[in-house]
Amino acid sequence: MTIAQLRAFAAAAESLNFTHAAQNLGIDQSTLSFRINRLEHELGVQLFIREKKSVFLSEAGKLLRLRLIPILKQLD
Repeated sequence: MTIAQLRAFAAAAESLNFTHAAQNLGIDQSTLSFRINRLEHELGVQLFIREKKSVFLSEAGKLLRLRLIPILKQLD
């Protein structure tokens, strides 16, 4: 698990839009998706519920967001 993966998750969790999250981080969408997929794999949970035109946080994603956002703000 890397800070880049956690920041990718946080950006996507805030906007619930992978394209906007990638733009905000200055990376392309495929890199963002790769980082989030790796994080999900490493944690063994699905963090997002992906539908054709929308993305929602899973229960695990909601919990991670709740705990992670304050930590990342302190790191900044």
